[in-house]
Amino acid sequence: MENSGLVIVDKPADWTSHDVVGKMRRLAKTRRVGHAGTLDPMATGVLVLGVGKATRLLGHLALTEKGYDATIRLGETTNTDDAEGEITATASAASVADEALHAGIAALTGPIEQVPPQVSAIKVNGQRAYKMARKGEEVALAARPVTVHEFRVLDVRRHGEVIDVDASVSCSSGTYIRALARDLGAALGCGGHLTALRRTRVGPYDLAMARTLDQLAEKPEILPMAEAVAAVFPRRDVSEDDARKVAHGGRLAAAGLGPGPVGVFAPDGTLLALVEEQGGTAKPFAVFVG
Repeated sequence: MENSGLVIVDKPADWTSHDVVGKMRRLAKTRRVGHAGTLDPMATGVLVLGVGKATRLLGHLALTEKGYDATIRLGETTNTDDAEGEITATASAASVADEALHAGIAALTGPIEQVPPQVSAIKVNGQRAYKMARKGEEVALAARPVTVHEFRVLDVRRHGEVIDVDASVSCSSGTYIRALARDLGAALGCGGHLTALRRTRVGPYDLAMARTLDQLAEKPEILPMAEAVAAVFPRRDVSEDDARKVAHGGRLAAAGLGPGPVGVFAPDGTLLALVEEQGGTAKPFAVFVG
């Protein structure tokens, strides 16, 4: 296994994201492993890990668009907004028509204000919301702007008083799929919660690239940092002189590649740094050589 890069894991159910990091630390024989975008234990699918110097990429990767396959149960509300919690209310969903269901989903598509679940890792007055909720405290969480790019129904299964809805969701970072389930159920007057979740994509990294922990234990696969950066950010190739300058933290003239991170590469293809363009200059904020 190379020293630094990304590992795209297909996270199993009932593992925390931290459990997966611990396993990869043992496989990669290094403590320098982190992850971008936490998945709840119930969820499976794409979890992006950074090994070595690639841990410095993770905060930027966490901001990319994500894709999910989800199952929402209408007719039951839980205290966690997913199947890991306790059912706190039931109301028959039998009378919910397909037209109302699709209208409710359309209302939750696009730019929306979303209140995170009570049981979440968001901090309130310095404390994690889930810790406060587990003590029985009422947590007042503010709504946050998120964007649901696509919320598409794949299948609807009616079982007496409940409806199970399979859906595909593409959304901005920070969107809680279980909050979508909660809000859809609330809008339809019957309550709802998430019963299954599989993340299919984080930015350009999808399930086709992901490997199970068993597969990684048998054959460790790491995506080199240069490939990982080129797949996500604009690429800038520089001369030897500029490469030396960037390697020592020096600034370059802006190349008009946007305000977000830009990957800077040496003539031989080596990833040098991530830079931000401001005021006519490109300033390195993460240097990976030297």
